[in-house]
Amino acid sequence: MAIIIKTSAPADLLAAIKKEIDEEKIETWSYDADGDFTHTPEQWKYDAWLRPKIYVGELRFGILKNKDINMSTVIYGVYHGRFIEMLLSHFDNKFTNAQATAHKTEPDNF
Repeated sequence: MAIIIKTSAPADLLAAIKKEIDEEKIETWSYDADGDFTHTPEQWKYDAWLRPKIYVGELRFGILKNKDINMSTVIYGVYHGRFIEMLLSHFDNKFTNAQATAHKTEPDNF
């Protein structure tokens, strides 16, 4: 259940996402000191986190579960769908393909 983004510059894309969050151009996502992203609407905040990992030609986000909440398909679907929506809305010129896997995939941790 990972997000896999095909891009020629994965580190640059990750930096651009953080920059737009810092500049408040992206208002529905935040990231913490570990670099993990959470969806900020109160209904979803801290239900899970997306942890980035850079690969050659890919930026991946593995989902991390909240230890106090069972990971559900609803949480997975919201986090993955809305993150990909944010990527398409803000960074469509920085990647060629984004997909969400349906099963546990590196670097998921739950």
